[in-house]
Amino acid sequence: MQLGEVRAVTVFVEDLGAAREFYASVFGGRVVAEDEVSTAFEAGPGVVVNLLQVDQAAELVTPGEVAAPGGSRVLLTVAVADVDAECARLAELGVPLRNGPQDRPWGVRTAAFADPAGHVWELAGPLRTG
Repeated sequence: MQLGEVRAVTVFVEDLGAAREFYASVFGGRVVAEDEVSTAFEAGPGVVVNLLQVDQAAELVTPGEVAAPGGSRVLLTVAVADVDAECARLAELGVPLRNGPQDRPWGVRTAAFADPAGHVWELAGPLRTG
């Protein structure tokens, strides 16, 4: 048996209000569910990014622990048609890049940025031509 398609990614956030504002402006996604401790955005066909207040996360990862804020433990990638254009849009929103845009040896152009909780997102698109 194989695992099915990824349908949701839940990210734990310390400041739900800041995260809601960030994801609404950066991703422009439609809110599909919301309550006082979480907000779920449509992030593409059949995919949801769920923002969950970190103090509500323990039961989801038990018997493990919710990691403290700090270093990156995951990279979430979003496919885009034009990495440079998306970077320009992020700059207009005041979102700093962690790296890029840059052509990678494995044949894609990438750039990375972080949300207010430190989760790192990567834009990935075709290499520049010309």
